[in-house]
Formats: sequence, structure tokens, C-alpha cells
Amino acid sequence: MRGAKPKLVVDNGAVKKAPPAPSWMSADAKREWRRVMPILVQRRILTTADLGSLENYCTAIGQVREMERHIQEHGHVLEVFKENEDGDMVCLGLKRNPAVGIQADAMTRARLLAAELG
Repeated sequence: MRGAKPKLVVDNGAVKKAPPAPSWMSADAKREWRRVMPILVQRRILTTADLGSLENYCTAIGQVREMERHIQEHGHVLEVFKENEDGDMVCLGLKRNPAVGIQADAMTRARLLAAELG
């Protein structure tokens, strides 16, 4: 993100009580909601119009954590196999685990949304 950070101002229409995390969120996203919601309510900068951005931020953080677990279990690279004429599996080489790209995209989204939310 380029330029100056936006100046945060207290909004008289700010959310005064933390709503519960949406039921459709993953467990990781709900944990992030419960972590940041009290901070945003206390700062009085979160309005009902911002709740969609907060949902997206928490969802992105949830994806980052889910992909990290996947990467730790399966690695950053995966072996690619193909069955040959004899029915044996032959390794064709390595490829990047798609979870690495998904995680990187989610990290970028989370960072941008976090800046919006203050």
C-alpha cells in the first residue's frame, strides 16, 4: 500500500457492542473475529458498514492459517507422478504446492483489509 495511512477518527455511529462472529465462518476466522472485534469496538472506529470488510479480513486470516497447516503437513513442493505403460508410478518432478499461492493471496488480502480497518 502506498501513501499515507488514513487518519482514523472516532465515529459516533460506531458499533458499541461486539456482535458474534457469523456462523458460516471457519473456526480460524471466528477466532480472529473474537480477537480483533473488542479492539475495534473499543477504538470506536468500526461501523456497521465496515462489518463486511471485517468478515472478509477474518476469512482471509482463516485461509492463511488453514493453508499453513496444509503446507506444514504436505510441504511447499509436491511430487508429480504418472503411471507408465507397465503400471508403475513414475515421478515426473516437483511442482509448487497450490496452497502456497492461496496463502500468499490471502495474506495480501488480509493486509489490505487490516489497513482499511485501522
